[in-house]
Amino acid sequence: MSAKQETKSLILDIAESAVLAKGFEATSIEEIAAAAEISRSGFFYHFKDKNELARAMIERYIENEDKLYNDLFDRARQLHDDPLHAMLIGLKLLAELLDDMPNGHPGCVIASTTYQDRLFDAGVRELNRQAILGWRKRFRGMFEEIAEAHPLRVEVNMDALGDMVSSVVEGGLVLERALGEPRTVSSQIMHLRTYIRLLFLG
Repeated sequence: MSAKQETKSLILDIAESAVLAKGFEATSIEEIAAAAEISRSGFFYHFKDKNELARAMIERYIENEDKLYNDLFDRARQLHDDPLHAMLIGLKLLAELLDDMPNGHPGCVIASTTYQDRLFDAGVRELNRQAILGWRKRFRGMFEEIAEAHPLRVEVNMDALGDMVSSVVEGGLVLERALGEPRTVSSQIMHLRTYIRLLFLG
């Protein structure tokens, strides 16, 4: 990694931590630059404005989340050929991963920028939308594969079911932070796991 790439990555790390702690509006370019030990003009060398910073943060977050899901659910498919059982294993692995974070999950960049979307241009808002649609497509595809092997016991909207994974994870993060109760996210994921088992097996 070049010095330029290292500095850009450092800026993104600092910005993400600050945004997840207090929101995008309360995070200033000056504080990011100071923490990165660069000048204000040094910040603008890497990002022309906060919209561009937000886009880079979101794109990196999506890439990291997609890799995480790929790794977990690919591992689950290696452990079981049946798509339902692979899904259940994958959710258990996700819950365990979140439990193993010593200070809990730091939060979601998508949620943070969505809550303050008036700060951003249409491009940032569309990037958030595409991220969520991408996760919907991922999980809907997994549920459709499961349904071919295990017909649903009740009729459900497959898009809504696909969205439910993100809803449970994001909602769990909000609950965990609001209540100050560790392992809330993993507990919610395990409840979702039970619901999915009942949905396909009865």
